[in-house]
Amino acid sequence: MPYVKTSVRTTRSGKVRYLQLAHNEWDPAAQRSRTRILHNFGREDEIDKDQVRRLVSALSRMLDPAEALAASEPGELSVTASRPVGGTHALDRLWRRLGLDKAVRKTLARRRLNPDTERVLFALVANRALAASSKLAAAEWACDDVHIDGLDATTDDACYRAMDHLLAIEPLLAEQAYFQVTDLLSLEVDLLFFDTTSTYFETEAADEDIPRNACGEPVPPGSQDTAGEAGFRTNGNSKDSRPDLPQVIVGMAVTRDGIPVRVWSWPGNTADSGLIRQVKQDLRQWVLPKVIWVADRGFTSEENRRALMRGGGGYIIGEKLRSGSPDVKAALSRQGRYKEVRDNLQVKEVRLGDDDHDRFIICYNPDQAERDAAIRARLVAQLEEIIEGTDALTAAERGRTEGTLAGKPGLKRFLRVTPAGLLRIDKAKIKAEENLDGKYLLRCSDPHMTTEDIALGYKQLLEVERGWRDMKQVIDLRPVYHRREDRIRAHVILCWLALLLMRVAENETGRPWNRIRAELQRQHAVTWTGPAGTFRQATDLTKPQRDLYTALSIEPPKKILALEPASTAS
Repeated sequence: MPYVKTSVRTTRSGKVRYLQLAHNEWDPAAQRSRTRILHNFGREDEIDKDQVRRLVSALSRMLDPAEALAASEPGELSVTASRPVGGTHALDRLWRRLGLDKAVRKTLARRRLNPDTERVLFALVANRALAASSKLAAAEWACDDVHIDGLDATTDDACYRAMDHLLAIEPLLAEQAYFQVTDLLSLEVDLLFFDTTSTYFETEAADEDIPRNACGEPVPPGSQDTAGEAGFRTNGNSKDSRPDLPQVIVGMAVTRDGIPVRVWSWPGNTADSGLIRQVKQDLRQWVLPKVIWVADRGFTSEENRRALMRGGGGYIIGEKLRSGSPDVKAALSRQGRYKEVRDNLQVKEVRLGDDDHDRFIICYNPDQAERDAAIRARLVAQLEEIIEGTDALTAAERGRTEGTLAGKPGLKRFLRVTPAGLLRIDKAKIKAEENLDGKYLLRCSDPHMTTEDIALGYKQLLEVERGWRDMKQVIDLRPVYHRREDRIRAHVILCWLALLLMRVAENETGRPWNRIRAELQRQHAVTWTGPAGTFRQATDLTKPQRDLYTALSIEPPKKILALEPASTAS
C-alpha cells in the first residue's frame, strides 16, 4: 500500500525533511521487502500544496466520493440535507431536448446578460409544474427544496430579471418549441386548436386605461397604431364566474395531441371574435404546412373564416344553433339519416349550395340529449312555480316578477307574455328546444375530410379545455401575484412552458402528470458532509422510476451530483 515516506538530511542550516510517496514491494531474489519511490514531493517546507490537491483529486475519482472523503480524513459522515431531484431532472432533460436552453442562451449572449438567466428561467418553469408558488417563494424553492443542475443559488431579483427577458424572447421560444415538438415527437399538426379563457385578480381596482394597438399591446400616447384604450386588468365577460373582479384574457393554440404551442394574453375586456385572426397572423412567420384551425362558436364570424382560409388554410368551427342565421336554419331543416361513429356520436352532413360552399355537420349524442331534456324539464318546473298565481296580480306586479328573471336566461327562455300581460310557459319554445337536444353544428371548409374526422377533430377541442384546467389547478395560473402588465404576461408564458413540458412527458409515458410527478419526486439528492468536504448523491432508482426514465428516453441522474472538498488553509 502506498504511503508518505519522510527522510531527514542534515545541512549547514540544520535538518531538512523531504517527503516521498513510496510503496513496499517484495523482492523474491533477496527474499525481503524493498522500498520503491513512486513520487517525490521535495522539501516539506517548500511543498507545492496545489500539486498535492490535484493528485488527491485525481485519485479520489477512482473511488466512491463517500469512500474518498472517509479515507482522506477520519471522522463520520452525516446527512445534512435531502431534496427531490427526479422531477427537476426529467423536466430539465425535456427542456434541453426541445432546445429551449440553447435558444435562451443564444439571446443572452447577444444582450450580454448573465448566463445563469437560462437556469433561473428553467427553475421558474419547473416550479410551476412541480410546486407552483410566487416568484419570491420559487427562488427559495430552487435554492433549498430541490436539486437543479447548474443552479446552486438564486434570488427573487434574478427571477424578475429572467421574467423580463422571457417576455422579449417568447416568440423565439414558441417557434423553437413548435418545430422541435413536431420533429422529435412526430406529432400530427394538420389540426391546431384555439380557445380562450379568463383569469381574475383578487383586487377591486381595475388598471387605468392606456392606448393600445389592435393586438392589445400598449403603445405610446398619440401613436398611429392606437386602436383603443383599455387597462390590462379590467372587467369583462368572465369565464370564471367572477364578473366582480378585474381579469385578463388568455388564449392558447394546441396540437391534436394536446401539446400547447403558443400562448397569448389580452386586456380583460377583449372580445373573442377577432382574436383568432391575430393568432393566425402571429404564426404566419412559422411557414406552417396546411393547417386546419379548430375553434369554438365564439370565433365563427365571416371575417374570421376568411382570415383562416388565407394561405391555403381551413377551419372547423362550431356554429351557434340558436343564432337564427339562414345557414343554420337551412342545415337543421334538411332531412337525412345519421351515421354512427365511435364515442357514442352520430353525424349527418348537410350540403348547402355548390361544392365550394362550407360543409355543415350535425352531430348528435343520445346521452347528451337525455341530459338536455332533464335539465329543461327542471327549468320549466322552476318557471311554473315562479309564475303560478300571477294572474291574480296587478300588471305592475307581474312586470316585477318578469323582471326578476332578467338575470336567469335559462328560465326566461321559456317564458311567454300574452298580449294581456299574463305570464305563460312558451310551449312552442320548448318544442323548438326539443329538436336541438344532444345536437351541435359544425362548419368545415375542407372538402376532403371525412365527416367522422371533422366531428372527432372538433371533439378534441376538449384538449384545450383540459389544458385550461391544468393551467388553473396544477400550474396555478391564478392567483397572480403581479401588478405590472409585463410581469403578468411573463407569468402566463411561464405557465405555458410548464404545460408544454408536462404534455410532452404525458404523451411519451402514457401517464397523467400527477402520477409522473409523484413518482419522480420520490427520488432524492442526499447531501453528505464530513471533515473532508461535502457531496450530493442521488438515491437508487426504484423500478417505477426506472420505467419512467426509459419511457421518456432520459438517462437517470448521475450517482454523484456535486462534490465540494473542505477548504484548506494555506
